[in-house]
Amino acid sequence: MPEEIINRVAQSALITFDLEELYPEGKRASIDIKDWLYEGLILREKEFRKSVTDYDWAQYDNAFVALNCSTDAIVPGWAYMLIASKVAPHAKRVIHGSLETLETLVYQEVLNTFDFSIFEGKPVIIKGCSNKPVPQNAYLLATAKIQGVAKSVMYGEACSAVPIYKRR
Repeated sequence: MPEEIINRVAQSALITFDLEELYPEGKRASIDIKDWLYEGLILREKEFRKSVTDYDWAQYDNAFVALNCSTDAIVPGWAYMLIASKVAPHAKRVIHGSLETLETLVYQEVLNTFDFSIFEGKPVIIKGCSNKPVPQNAYLLATAKIQGVAKSVMYGEACSAVPIYKRR
């Protein structure tokens, strides 16, 4: 009779924390305002305001939106504020910056409301592989928060975890 295979990982107290499971669903969009600038560099207020007013903001319904300018234009702060005032009623979140910055801020909000007490005194592994765009900063923030309560923190998969922290 063959020997029974025992899954020691399933029997251990190890808890896997997968940041991908906390990924807020919704479209991500980047708005590059260079298209509303004269030659991509100069903000002409009257034309800029008209472009912003005439734009179809409904396409950002329930989206996470990052506002930026890909040229070296000097853009006054009010320009981003004006755009944000138009897109905010449609979007879930609007920020100034890149899509990576957007993801970082979205994860920061999620992790700041997560109850990490479930990891109190337990060994935790933060899952490393992800199919969704989990930013590196999300791993850093999760590590700091889990470290405050867990017995130990590891990174990766149970079969090949890298030790990060162990409470003394």
